[in-house]
Amino acid sequence: MSDELVEREIADEQAFVDKVYRQLEVSAEAAQRLAKEGHDRGRLGHEGGLVERDAMVFHAARRIAQLDAAHEGLVFGRLDMRPEVDPQPRYVGRIGLRDSERDSLLIDWRAPAAAVFYQATAATPHDVVRRRVLRCTGPRVVGVEDELLDDSVDTELPIVGEGALMAQLSRARDRSMHSIVATIQAEQDLAIRAPGRGVVVISGGPGTGKTVVALHRAAYLLFNDRRRYESGGVLIVGPSGVFMRYIERVLPSLGETAVALRSLGEVVDGVKATRQDEPAVADVKGSARMATVLRRVARMQAPGSPSGFRVFWRDDVIVLDRGVLGRVRRTLMSQGRRNRQLPRVANALLDQMWRQVRGERGRERGREAFDDEMLSSQEFLDFAVAWWPPVDAVEVLGWLRDPDVLARMADGVLSAEDQLLLLKSWGGSDAPIVPSVQDVPLLDELRYALGDVPARTDDERDLDETGLLEGGHDMQELLTAADREYAPSGRAWAPPTHKIEDDPFAHVLIDEAQDLTPMQWRMVGRRGRTASWTIVGDPAQSSWPVPVESAAARAEALEGKPVHEFHLSTNYRNSAEIYDFAAAYAQRVGLDADLPTAVRSTGVEPRVVDAAGDLEFATRAAVVEMAGQVGGTVAVVVPARRRSEVNAWLASWPELAEDAAGARAAIDSAVTPSGDDRVVVLTGLDTKGLEFDGIVVVRPEEIEAESATGRATLYVVLTRATQLLTTVS
Repeated sequence: MSDELVEREIADEQAFVDKVYRQLEVSAEAAQRLAKEGHDRGRLGHEGGLVERDAMVFHAARRIAQLDAAHEGLVFGRLDMRPEVDPQPRYVGRIGLRDSERDSLLIDWRAPAAAVFYQATAATPHDVVRRRVLRCTGPRVVGVEDELLDDSVDTELPIVGEGALMAQLSRARDRSMHSIVATIQAEQDLAIRAPGRGVVVISGGPGTGKTVVALHRAAYLLFNDRRRYESGGVLIVGPSGVFMRYIERVLPSLGETAVALRSLGEVVDGVKATRQDEPAVADVKGSARMATVLRRVARMQAPGSPSGFRVFWRDDVIVLDRGVLGRVRRTLMSQGRRNRQLPRVANALLDQMWRQVRGERGRERGREAFDDEMLSSQEFLDFAVAWWPPVDAVEVLGWLRDPDVLARMADGVLSAEDQLLLLKSWGGSDAPIVPSVQDVPLLDELRYALGDVPARTDDERDLDETGLLEGGHDMQELLTAADREYAPSGRAWAPPTHKIEDDPFAHVLIDEAQDLTPMQWRMVGRRGRTASWTIVGDPAQSSWPVPVESAAARAEALEGKPVHEFHLSTNYRNSAEIYDFAAAYAQRVGLDADLPTAVRSTGVEPRVVDAAGDLEFATRAAVVEMAGQVGGTVAVVVPARRRSEVNAWLASWPELAEDAAGARAAIDSAVTPSGDDRVVVLTGLDTKGLEFDGIVVVRPEEIEAESATGRATLYVVLTRATQLLTTVS
């Protein structure tokens, strides 16, 4: 293949790409004009104009966002079909564009017409003669890669390049995941374009592209049923904040921004937890047994609340003792969630009190006068609010920090050892709770057990004044008093401002699903009751020690939904040398691992370094050497207890960098406490879903011993590198 031929093909493609970018600018200008026209409609001064304004501005803004996001790698594919099918080439890109004559200029990769770009093979060409991938840097074409799919057609089409997929696999990594829209393979495309209803399960071993395939599926669903998924929302849940930052650019690069990306510590609105509990504590908090404990505590009487009330009215002494209050409590609890009963509390108490009115003077006055007088009594209102206060999840979780309360609520459910672990994790009763990632599902469980405090609208308040609203003045007075109580301050976590009914989404995507605890499945399941789902995972990589328990919680979350399963069998991430090393470890320690086939070889075997008593020197030397050998990212993976120590080691390494030929300039700013995105220190669990050019694993035997699932965690770590792997023991 001559250089002249390659240059000519690149120049031809550049001419077309230039035409597309000119049209992109025309489309952007049209969208800007639409937005301006929409704002002008809003000045018409009538409701119709405002509605038109909102619709026009919304659609214009969405189109502008799509056009802005599409600049990088806008055109990436070309299909040359059999001449009798289509004599003109078809170009595929991140978005669809039409020219000034309204003819198709660029096909959106999600459109049905683009499906053959991914599905055609030499065995089943689907009328495709040549498939070409354009490699671009911004608007500039830097290379083309061709595949001849149908050699039975008499054609003079040149075949250029050595394979787009291999070129993509060999590139240096940075700190973000990139789309694979130009190199999606046939088995991946089947999962991306699976039916929109029900549950799509994407399984496969490490490096098979499960995550990025799932993200492309989300973009595909939004494209095909935008009204449903934009109005209902798409929730994407991943294992950590590190992971969410890693994937956050993928969907915008595909022209989609209507998604909520949340780590497991951020699923509940108003909560952002990043701290992980130690494994033993996480195992207790994640167990489905906690749901029983939390249901019990959500129903208990608030600590410190009054146990009785006594008042003299006319000729009667009226007493609300423990027995009477217990009956009222049971009646109210049988009618729904605790906070939702607030409007009924005063009436329920007044019913019991009126039954004790026996005197002639009281009976003559009547029930209405009795209610009015009680509801005008600050003493009664204070009692009612104190006896049945509005409570929030963090407050009720705090009740469990009392050892006696926890012992009562956990009786027959949690062992004494489990209870001690919980008490230690939550700290003293005087300190504010700073929730861990594992606390977030507990808070969500309590939110649903307690219910929302009823909101008061202006219309309801007006109706109260007329006595027409159920509950009458008691609802108004009690909720007004309750509002004053329901204003927590000085807390690390505050009650969400949104309501429980606002939680569900139209689509839920769960990555690293094998790690979800039963309590996390319950939390995510509430947000997907009416949703379609995409679930991504590999059981061999699970960090949850009781898979039967999590499987039951998962089945409950997905109950009644049809399931479509897709398995990915090719490892595109690791070199064959690295994955053979990881697979051998998995087999040696007895993991029931799905072992995909690695398609790429570098000839470089993983290194095993003996620290020889000086772990600091060996670690620093290994990191310096690796950072000098790769152009992209390097992860130093350490046992959790060593993270601060290793960070300190790598913050003072300039003298070692001098010894790494040519490495000093590249790495001098990379491994400092404030360092940027070239070298990062992570724990084993932090690496979930990520990939790096190189990995240095420090004390792998300690990572293995950190938890009951430490072997699975170490297996994950060993499969994160694309080029180089070193272990330091």
